[in-house]
Amino acid sequence: MTKVDLELIQKLRDKTGVGMMDCKKSLIEANGDMDKAVELLRKKGASVAEKRSGNATAEGLIHAYIHPGAQLGVLLEINCETDFVARTEVFKDLAHTIAIQVASMNPLYISKEDVPDNVKDKEIEIIKSDKDFKSKPENVRNTIIEGRLAKYYLQVCLLDQPCYKDDKVKIIDLINNAISKTGENIKIRRFTRFEIGEEDGY
Repeated sequence: MTKVDLELIQKLRDKTGVGMMDCKKSLIEANGDMDKAVELLRKKGASVAEKRSGNATAEGLIHAYIHPGAQLGVLLEINCETDFVARTEVFKDLAHTIAIQVASMNPLYISKEDVPDNVKDKEIEIIKSDKDFKSKPENVRNTIIEGRLAKYYLQVCLLDQPCYKDDKVKIIDLINNAISKTGENIKIRRFTRFEIGEEDGY
């Protein structure tokens, strides 16, 4: 069995927010490879999240974040299954991180499923009008469209965005990690972003 030192375990914990024992197990399984350990934790979180995905999320909290200078603010509703989990530091920290993500990265939608068809169709039109796209063979055009739409979702969809603290971790991964730690389903219901000078919040 591979031995991993406490410093490496702590480093993985700081990077992912996952408990020390889970970090240790993942590092042992990954033979001390940090990137592989992160991927193992991500898969574990996704697996737990899938099992909990059908559970009702009627509890939660409204989290407010005001950026220093008071020119930018975010209101976020994040839901879970019980008021007990809603009061935990894990849940509150997740809400705070996501609120800062909304403030800094300005997503327009929660997930790609929320992108309206007319917006998606417009993006596809833009892709198809590109001269480089028109020069590509017919058999690869659909793959190009899917790839460019995926990049678009990274920009505008909160769950698909890389976290502002670590671009190797997506927001959905942070949520899945929290689901794994709390044992409850967690969902982002809505958010509103306000910035001085803008006519509308998102």
